[in-house]
Amino acid sequence: MIGVAINGYGTIGRRVAYGVSVQDDMYVTGIVKNTPDYVTKQASRYYNIYVPDSDKKKEFEESGIKVKGTLKDLLAESDIVIDGTPEGSGEKNLKLYKEYGIKAILEGGERSDAAESSFNAYSNYADSMAKNYVRVVSCNTTALARTLTPIRDAFGIESASSTILRRATDPNDNKKGPINAIEPSMSYPSHHAGDLKTVMKDINIETTAVKVPTTLMHVHVINLELASQPGTQEVLNALSQKRRIILLNGGEKINSTAQVMDYARELSRNRSDLYEIAIWKESINIYKNRLHYIQAVHQESDVIPENIDAVRAMFGMEQNLSVNKTDASLDIKGVEY
Repeated sequence: MIGVAINGYGTIGRRVAYGVSVQDDMYVTGIVKNTPDYVTKQASRYYNIYVPDSDKKKEFEESGIKVKGTLKDLLAESDIVIDGTPEGSGEKNLKLYKEYGIKAILEGGERSDAAESSFNAYSNYADSMAKNYVRVVSCNTTALARTLTPIRDAFGIESASSTILRRATDPNDNKKGPINAIEPSMSYPSHHAGDLKTVMKDINIETTAVKVPTTLMHVHVINLELASQPGTQEVLNALSQKRRIILLNGGEKINSTAQVMDYARELSRNRSDLYEIAIWKESINIYKNRLHYIQAVHQESDVIPENIDAVRAMFGMEQNLSVNKTDASLDIKGVEY
C-alpha cells in the first residue's frame, strides 16, 4: 500500500484525497490544512489532520479540531505527497520534499520545469514511470490532451487550434471575477498551447483564452487539420474507445454547461463530479480533412484520475493496469448519453 500525503485541501486536494481513499493499493496518510474552517472540520471525520508548523496547532485545537502533527511529521510517515497548495507554492515546497526524500506530485499551476516530467495518462504516461517529481498538467491541458490523443493516434494531426472559454473561478470562491464582463487574454497563443506541448511534444497548436462570468465549467472550441480524412462515425469510434471521454446528445436537452453538470449530479458520484471530458456529438463536423468539435470541462475534477495514475506511474505500474483500476474505482465507464 502506498501512503499518500495531501498537502493542501482545496478544490483539487479534497477530491484527490477522496480518489486515493477508494483505491485498493494506496491510502491517505493525512491532509495538511492551514485554516481550521468548516472544510477542515468535515475532513477531520475521515482523515488525520496536520498543520504547516507547530505554531498552528493551538489555533486548530481551540476550534475543536484534533491535530496529529505538522507537515514534516506527515512527510516522514508517507511514501509520496500530492501538493494541492495555491499556485506557486508547490515549487517552493519541493525543496522540503527533496530534503525528506519523498516523491512529490505538483499540480498544473506550477512551472513545468519544476518537475522531472509533466503527466497525462493518455498521452505520455510512460514519461513519468519511476520518476520522483511529476507535475499533473492543468484542467484545460488535461482536457485537450485527453481528446486530442485518440484523434492523433487514429488520423494524425497536422495542426490544431482551440478557443478556451474559461470559467472565472470555482463555485466556492467569492473573491474573483469577472461578474458582469468577458475578459479576453491578450497573450497569443495563450499559455495552454505551451503547456500541452509538455505532454504532447509534437503537437502543432495555437490557443486563445477568454474568461467568462460562470463558475460551472470551461468550454473548448477545437479545430483540427488532420493528416487523413475520416468520416463522422470514424471520429466517434475513436473517441468512444476512451472511457474518460463522454459523448453527449444536445438533442436530448444537454445543450449547456448547466445541463452537463446537472447530468453529472444524476450520476450520484462524490461531490457530483464529472471526471470525463464531455463532447457534444452534434458539434462534430468534418469538411475534407478538417475536424471541428466542442467540449466541456469540469475544472474541479477532470485532473483527479490523472493524479491517481501519476502516483502509480511513479511507483512503476504500467499504463493500462493503472487506468483500468482508476476508472473502475471512480465509476468512469465512458458511456454515451
